[in-house]
Amino acid sequence: MKVGFLQFNPEFGRKEKNLDTIANILHNKEADLMVLPELCTTGFNFIDKEEARSFAEPFENGPTRVFLKDLARELNMALVAGFLEKEGSKVFNSLMFLPPDGEDILYRKLHLFDRGKLTFDPGDIPFRVHAYRGIKLGFAICFDWIYPEAFRTLALQGAQIICHCTNLVLPFYPMAALVRAVENGVFIVYSNRTGSENRGGIELGYIGTSRIVSPRGEILAEADKIQEITCIVEIDPTKASDKNITGLNHLFDDRRPEFYKL
Repeated sequence: MKVGFLQFNPEFGRKEKNLDTIANILHNKEADLMVLPELCTTGFNFIDKEEARSFAEPFENGPTRVFLKDLARELNMALVAGFLEKEGSKVFNSLMFLPPDGEDILYRKLHLFDRGKLTFDPGDIPFRVHAYRGIKLGFAICFDWIYPEAFRTLALQGAQIICHCTNLVLPFYPMAALVRAVENGVFIVYSNRTGSENRGGIELGYIGTSRIVSPRGEILAEADKIQEITCIVEIDPTKASDKNITGLNHLFDDRRPEFYKL
């Protein structure tokens, strides 16, 4: 399976321009699965919830979903993209999984970072694994990574690839992603954005460094801090089904949950 990430610098609030940028970058690319950044069409650094609401859209028949679903069909490529979702009075930091054919999937960020707690409503959709072309996928958004239970839940459900849309500002995750991949025996494809946003006197600088990581902690592809780039590699997702660490150690069978307090 060919998997990849798209790293770029979305322009704040310019949804149509960002969608055109995504389409232009992905034109003529060949992959089965492509992961895009968190909130890749709107930017992240909203002044308040009301401003965020003005850019949000419904998942059902929203313009971002319609545009990216058409693109997925055109490219015969599944897309995982972060977007700003509204449902009733609530505003969610969400992602959509859009296969070229088959069911579209929605996930809402469960763990909100810093001022995101003032801007977004916390997600209400449990971590679930979904099948695509015979492979089991899990989904996460940015700060979900800091809670080991998040990726472990997906791995215990059988996820072989975790697709992770990010707007990373903390420097820790490029290292932590290697740990999350090894401790769960999964591939991780994470797409971060670049650039910075200074709004309302608050500046956020995004660290780029998107990566594809193997279940053994190998970096299969990576970007630097500023590149606008698409990286695609071919992987064998079935390697994530082998949870043997040694001939006598199994990653999950050797767990002692009766002694853990979570």
